[in-house]
Amino acid sequence: MSKMELRQLKSFLKIVELQSFSKAAKALGYSQSTLSIQIHDLEEELGVKLFDRLGRQVEITQPGRLLEEKAQAILRQALEVENLWQNRQSAETLRLGMIESLCKAWMPGIIEYFARYYPEIHVTIKIDSPRELMSALDHNQVDLVYVLDKPLYDPKWKRVLNEKEHIVFVGSKDNPFVWRKEVELEELVQQTFFLTEKEDNYRLSLDQYLSARQLSLKPFLEVGDTGFILNMVQRNLGLSFLPEYVVENSQYRDRLKTINVKGFHMSLYRQLFYHNEKWLTMGMKAFLSLLPRLKNKE
Repeated sequence: MSKMELRQLKSFLKIVELQSFSKAAKALGYSQSTLSIQIHDLEEELGVKLFDRLGRQVEITQPGRLLEEKAQAILRQALEVENLWQNRQSAETLRLGMIESLCKAWMPGIIEYFARYYPEIHVTIKIDSPRELMSALDHNQVDLVYVLDKPLYDPKWKRVLNEKEHIVFVGSKDNPFVWRKEVELEELVQQTFFLTEKEDNYRLSLDQYLSARQLSLKPFLEVGDTGFILNMVQRNLGLSFLPEYVVENSQYRDRLKTINVKGFHMSLYRQLFYHNEKWLTMGMKAFLSLLPRLKNKE
């Protein structure tokens, strides 16, 4: 039933309860003429007379008695639906999927926002590779996916963010390479490196780039934790290759500096996706409202 029809039923039941149009109108906050129109329209639609109006006395008719029973059941069901929706909202979970570096760099401020304005929403974050996360999106295991990768396309995905990010070689400010005007790539790859694991997208892009030039890089250490990597780098124990935003958001950023490598430029894209057939929950809409922050790096 429409909202107007439910309002008519509520008005009808209030008249039955109070046995008065004027008292019912006052209780419901309507004018008596408005209430009379509602009941008249209801009678017209049903094709029956619901009340006998004998002066100031109001008596319910036999068809009215039948409607009373049905109206009470309908309104109870409508209330159950409203309560069900409210309970689902209060228990809503926002399932995010992202790579580790994006989570560390961008999520603290977003989680603070949700804690302040949407404390009823339970947030979960799945950390994995772009390939695994996009598969999780296809299987409705996550609601939103935030990755750094080459441009990804699929007609079943809705991409709402596509921000270019530079991937850079980085070293400690105590390392002489960071102060040189230019460094040859062939010389740089001979140094000690701390790198992310091979399945990470920018590490894979670097390996492919070097392989195409018949070069290779064998790191001293491979680990998925970029914070640990930069800790080693700022101690001047070696170099690394990471997204520029990881360096800029690091607690060690004052101890770090990018290395200018001759003829080398590499970029990937921060991309945010949801499935085209996914119904946008309140949590998803709240997250998507923060897109300006993700674009402007605030």
